[in-house]
Amino acid sequence: MISRRIVTRRALLAGSAAALAGTRIRGVRAFAGNPFTLGIASGNPGPNSVILWTRLGPEPLSPDTDRPGGMSPDPVAVRWEIALDEDLTQIVGHGEVVAMPETAHAVHVECAGLEPGRDYWYRFIAGGEASPTGRTRTAPARGSELDRLRFGFCSCANYEIGYFAAYRHLAEEGPDLVVFLGDYIYEYISQSPKKVRVHSDGVEANDLRTYRNRYAQYRTDPDLQKLHAAAPCLMTWSDHEVQNDYADGWSQNFDDPQAFLARRAAAYRAYWEHMPLPRAAMPQGPDMHLYGRFDFGALASFYVLDARQFRSRLACDQPPKGGGKQITDAGCPERLDPRRSNLGMAQEAWLFEQFRTASAKWNIIAQEQLMAEFKERLDNGEIAHWSEDWNGFPAARTRLLTQMRDTRLANPVVIGGDIHSFWANELKVDFDDPQAPVVASEFVGTSITSPGPPYDRFSAWLADNPHVRFFDSRQRGYVSVDLRPLRMEVAYRAISDPADSRAELTTLRRFVVADGKPGPVTV
Repeated sequence: MISRRIVTRRALLAGSAAALAGTRIRGVRAFAGNPFTLGIASGNPGPNSVILWTRLGPEPLSPDTDRPGGMSPDPVAVRWEIALDEDLTQIVGHGEVVAMPETAHAVHVECAGLEPGRDYWYRFIAGGEASPTGRTRTAPARGSELDRLRFGFCSCANYEIGYFAAYRHLAEEGPDLVVFLGDYIYEYISQSPKKVRVHSDGVEANDLRTYRNRYAQYRTDPDLQKLHAAAPCLMTWSDHEVQNDYADGWSQNFDDPQAFLARRAAAYRAYWEHMPLPRAAMPQGPDMHLYGRFDFGALASFYVLDARQFRSRLACDQPPKGGGKQITDAGCPERLDPRRSNLGMAQEAWLFEQFRTASAKWNIIAQEQLMAEFKERLDNGEIAHWSEDWNGFPAARTRLLTQMRDTRLANPVVIGGDIHSFWANELKVDFDDPQAPVVASEFVGTSITSPGPPYDRFSAWLADNPHVRFFDSRQRGYVSVDLRPLRMEVAYRAISDPADSRAELTTLRRFVVADGKPGPVTV
């Protein structure tokens, strides 16, 4: 991050005023404090475009409902600039937008007219002050040859439980792309004695003000700001962006459905306000379109999925205990119902159509959870499955993997998170048949800070799951991927201690997937 810079009134007024026509805006004057405390970000890179984001907030955690971020309830003119160099001397695009109080003075610039496959640098200017400078990168031209794509993916960053050193280390790798796979924030207040920081407002986020402040708190973290300033991102969510283990309109706590949808609407609104997403993604009440396909030349396509908003209610979810749990087929035959879906039938249909028309060398399915079957043996010897990930939706998983197989999708790779542990898996249509062909590779990343499941207990279950090639829940970190036409190289990066803001980095394990040979191989 660069330091604050003062910009003259003349420089601010030099940009286009077209976006301001008919709008009464706040006069150009200095803010009481730095308006860019939440940093900057870019996302959804296309061959000729990228989304640029910031949000004005000189008092990012203001408790005043009518003044989110400590801003006055007035529209504010914000200038943006994008250039070919880090010093912003070769500016190739600029303009002005209006940061509106209704959206917490968030700015989403849909920057078009860029060249494919190249780096750009950008910044914002408001009230005579400049934001940090961020680096972004456009995708290559559609169908063009690409020798290499370097990306990282991460999930599950609980602010209270640790520092975000893993984000800093990923930023220092200088990736072309970062993929956030959910639990970007945590809504609840931890009761852990190992807390190193305290969540905003001292309460569980459950309305627009508290969700906004929770995102603002995370966005003030210097390591998260560094990562967003280093590369563009793609993103999806998991459960903690709203409430633990929620599914569609069903609360973990069996809250009144209308009240829960109102909470979901507030959570989705705050999510959009704090992410580099297009205006078309702005939620309409409790509904928001998040999933989509992103192409990187002829090398790779990313299918970013939403496995929360449309999923069927968790199998056998009933009082007194809601949310994820171990279930057996004898005790919960609902798990096997073919009408159940993790993505919703409309999103499934969209995804399967994408598979039928896919032309990229590698196809990355970016979603939030463990997809491979994982049998959990109870104390009485009976086999159980976890209800809250893809194991709670086996028919939907079979449909998805069958589509990969039948459409002959080239080099499908599933990436996920949520389970706070590293996994490398072979994905099959029939997990019970040891001779069944491997359809796809799966790599699951551990958490940025959140503690993992019990290592010894899960390790004892591996004998029942021979398609699991690697598991470790003892480490926090992220996954780094080096993708080339003939091979994908995957590195599991682990930090030394999430409670140490200066934590060091090691490489826990490396894998490779060869073109045309699904399944992770240890190297």
